[in-house]
Amino acid sequence: MKYSMGFRASIVRKTQVGSGKSVYQLSQETGISPATITKWIGQFKAGTLSLDGCDALTPAQRSPGEKLSLLLESRTIPEADRGEWLRQRGLHSEHIPLWEQELTSIMNDKQSNLRDENSQLKRENKRLQKENERQKEALAEAAILLTLKKKYPSLFAESGDS
Repeated sequence: MKYSMGFRASIVRKTQVGSGKSVYQLSQETGISPATITKWIGQFKAGTLSLDGCDALTPAQRSPGEKLSLLLESRTIPEADRGEWLRQRGLHSEHIPLWEQELTSIMNDKQSNLRDENSQLKRENKRLQKENERQKEALAEAAILLTLKKKYPSLFAESGDS
């Protein structure tokens, strides 16, 4: 997969300043191999990859958490200032409604999955409760039979003596 210069620079920037994350941590977060990230760091040190002038992630590469925070932040911006706010973040006006739809879809899918899982757990719980009741009844029967087996000789011994 080919990554933009801006994306590469944002990954290298994360290893250099601020968080100072390790190559392995970034690899786990982004799914990019550690060798690729190390190569980009080497390019930065050699001067072939510049961190200046390269904006952070493109709108499509942002995480759902970033999209949500930008969506919420956009709600607080007055309409007159929204264009400037969008330009500063490298966004277009159509990104906000698209992200809202995307996040709504994610939440609906998650709710649907949770509902399915909940109903499955309820069925399993009901089955286990029935099984538990059945085992209790079987245990009670076994206890009665064991008690009768122990008392059996004494019951007939008494009736035979009379």
